[in-house]
Amino acid sequence: MNTSNNSIREMTLRGIILGTLITLVFTASNVYLGLKVGMTFASSIPAAVISMAVLRMFKDSSILENNIVQTQASAAGCISSIIFVMPAMVMIGYWNDFPFWQTFLICAAGGTLGVIFTVPLRYVMVVKSNLPYPEGVAAAVILKTADKKSSDGESQAQSGVKLLALGAGLSSVFTFCTSGLRILVDGFTMTGKLGAAVFSLGTGYSFALLGAGLLIGIGGGFSLLIGTVLCWAVGVPVLTSILPNPDALPIEDFSSVVWATKLRFAGAGCIAISALWTLIVLIKPIIKGLIDSMELAKEAKAGDIDSRFTDLSFKQMIIYTVVSILIICGVFYKFTTNIDIPALWAWSFVILGTLLAVLIGFLLAASCGYMAGLIGSSSSPISGITIISVVVISLSYLLLSGAQGIFNIEGGRDFVTAFTLFTATVVNATACISNDNLQDLKTGQLVGASPKHQQVALIIGTIIGAFVIAPVLELLYNSYGFPGAMPREHMDPNLALNAPQATLMASIAKGIFNHHLEWTYIIVGLILGAVIIVLNLFIKKVTKGKMFVAPLAVGLGIYLPSSVNVVIIIGSIASYFIVRSLKRKFTDKAQLQEKLSVLDSRNNLMAAGLIVGESLMGVIMALVLTVSISAGGSDAPLAIDLGLNSSVIAVLSFVIFFGGLAYVLRKIVAGTSK
Repeated sequence: MNTSNNSIREMTLRGIILGTLITLVFTASNVYLGLKVGMTFASSIPAAVISMAVLRMFKDSSILENNIVQTQASAAGCISSIIFVMPAMVMIGYWNDFPFWQTFLICAAGGTLGVIFTVPLRYVMVVKSNLPYPEGVAAAVILKTADKKSSDGESQAQSGVKLLALGAGLSSVFTFCTSGLRILVDGFTMTGKLGAAVFSLGTGYSFALLGAGLLIGIGGGFSLLIGTVLCWAVGVPVLTSILPNPDALPIEDFSSVVWATKLRFAGAGCIAISALWTLIVLIKPIIKGLIDSMELAKEAKAGDIDSRFTDLSFKQMIIYTVVSILIICGVFYKFTTNIDIPALWAWSFVILGTLLAVLIGFLLAASCGYMAGLIGSSSSPISGITIISVVVISLSYLLLSGAQGIFNIEGGRDFVTAFTLFTATVVNATACISNDNLQDLKTGQLVGASPKHQQVALIIGTIIGAFVIAPVLELLYNSYGFPGAMPREHMDPNLALNAPQATLMASIAKGIFNHHLEWTYIIVGLILGAVIIVLNLFIKKVTKGKMFVAPLAVGLGIYLPSSVNVVIIIGSIASYFIVRSLKRKFTDKAQLQEKLSVLDSRNNLMAAGLIVGESLMGVIMALVLTVSISAGGSDAPLAIDLGLNSSVIAVLSFVIFFGGLAYVLRKIVAGTSK
């Protein structure tokens, strides 16, 4: 174990300030991206690059200080995953806005528990594990590459910042032209009929989605393609040919209704069974991690391990845990005051809710930490895991409510539905932070950092990120709205942010308590997911792990709109051809491996730039829209009319977007083959 860094400063005031600024920016970006497309990006790598570029101006900066900054900022990519559940509160009509203190405290307390719950798993899942930890290893490589105060290190840092800035500039300008000036369109849809069957396929023009495709790679993209084909080339045509269209909707609208009310639940079932299978697979590693962590604690206490490379002390863990649980109890109790019920009933919900949040949160923390190590934080199925928690929590509250007769009270059913989603929000915060913690600890292990300092930094990042969640959610909700939840009349539903996971969580919770959940299609999705799991095991065995079909990605292909899926698939295919061209050019294994590492770094940085640029522009446009509406202006204050034919605009948008794609790929490859 490396002990040469003992004298190097790790946690510094300037590092915390820089980490705070990066956290605020990336949290806002991830909230927008998550609401728009249902996924967030890991912020560790871009945070590491920005940190290196800034801290290189100080002579006494170090790799450990940079590591703390990226650890703190990485919370942005995780705590923002809270939007997978929280927007459901306004979708069901229980909230009209996002209360700051309730939102902040739930995010901060749940996120802190996520850090603490993964501490006992560090030794077995990081130190003694052969899990790949893709983002964690990539961040470590970047930090090591630019560590030395040399021309090469300076060049690497500058090159990384340029890629980030280039991607951000390209995507932000395009977004400004589509959602701001309205001189370009953001996608198109093709619809046709064959007999009674309707065929429909739409694609968006989104550089953020393109970046997401570059990140997930060909394996995830191919699985997503399978789900998209099953949905739009099989499911929609079959159902539109046999289901009635009583309202005589246009065929494009009819296909969308069939997907939203039928097939989307099949996608949810596929996601749920995939997440459950992952939990089953993880039972053995979780138990082993707990046993080994207790042994590690004994060795540290006996002085057999350098204290610098130990975790937060048992006393500190207890303090953080108790404070977090008390905060959760307090917020839950405040929530119960929204309805007039006996005090005993209120406290029964508070106690049961806290127990469920802590117990389910711990199980999901372990499983999500493992999945992050296996497939990366960006690809980890947080939303699928949360679906399981919503179902378990709903059924638990259903039993409690039935015993108390709370459904007979006015507003009782709405209260229980909302309290279910509120409890799931805590679980989601715990799971998403644990999803990131072990990834950061892997980076720290590779660069010789102190685990306990990293754990404190992540808690700081979680609390800072939690401050941003409510204001950004409020801004985006009032500017764009969510499906079925428009804060003002005459808002354009086409501009509403999809919030796909939150929409699903609301549908499941309401469906369980109102007894009208689309169980038939959910069961179909469960069966489909089970078949794909078996098929994936067979394929991996036959190809010795070289090929796979990700059941979760297949489920997402059914669940997400085709306008989202198609762009991600294009990005994943593009990344495949980049790697393929590199393999043809470099035949020496050692040289190829080095080039692939460089390519992976450049690919991640460009992808992060594309995502951040569009996301930040989306937040800025939301702010402009809010100011305009508040002043009595229009919903499109910056729109200009160039007098162009709609067909010309469509062609122009197509050419610019795919020209931008070609430019992005060229820039990724440019610095790889040198």
